[in-house]
Amino acid sequence: MSCGEYLAVADAQELKPGQMKRIEVAGRKLLLCRTDNAWYCVDEMCSHEEYSLYFGCIEGGTLRCSLHGSRFDLASGRALDEPAEQPLRTYPLRLASGRIWVCPVPTPDAQPEEGA
Repeated sequence: MSCGEYLAVADAQELKPGQMKRIEVAGRKLLLCRTDNAWYCVDEMCSHEEYSLYFGCIEGGTLRCSLHGSRFDLASGRALDEPAEQPLRTYPLRLASGRIWVCPVPTPDAQPEEGA
């Protein structure tokens, strides 16, 4: 499935490197994350336990959950450390006209397994 419409979610200068912002896009609770070199958008809740990753921290290109220490690759959503085993959904975004635009359709290669 492809993205038919990107939605503006933040000004490009709103976040400094290492910061996150909670956003809601098409009823989904997401995190907009900025590293030193890029922007990412992922599900807000940890795939291991229903806990907001907003309380975690960005370390390089990863997002660490503050509850149990699981880390996720921001680009792919892949779980890098236990106890999390399932990836986070990632969402395409783009920078245009000084704004960050997010697609409400998750990237197909970072989907949790059925029944997880």
